[in-house]
Amino acid sequence: MADWTIRRAEPNDAESLGRCIDAAYAEYRITDLPPMSDDCAAEIAENDVWVAETDSGIVGGLILVPSGGFILLANVAVHPEWRGAGLGRRLLMLAETEAISRGYAEMRLNTHAGMPETIRLYSRNGWMQIGQRGNRIMMRKALAPQLIR
Repeated sequence: MADWTIRRAEPNDAESLGRCIDAAYAEYRITDLPPMSDDCAAEIAENDVWVAETDSGIVGGLILVPSGGFILLANVAVHPEWRGAGLGRRLLMLAETEAISRGYAEMRLNTHAGMPETIRLYSRNGWMQIGQRGNRIMMRKALAPQLIR
């Protein structure tokens, strides 16, 4: 059993989610990475957001944005103290389950070339690179057609 629970984010989670996202990206000294934790309150109000929490607080987050014919995985973040515990993989599984339950056949995401470990994580989980603009890497994952309603 995991030491965390995952639930839908609530408006009062915005500040804690922002701190978790900031911690997750803090090790990257990337000058062209956009601010990842800007306006978590708006993200929670406007998009599908989940948080992973432990007794000590929020340790992960997932933001999904429906976008026409696919769902955009806008952000998945795991606090550095929880890396390697399977939380990132679990959040990716949740994203896929949500996309399938809504009838989407495809998911997309953008990541940064300066984050090779995230690119490897996505690749190991069935994502394929479909483009690159500068340091921005675009990836997609086709969802199993037999699972789509």
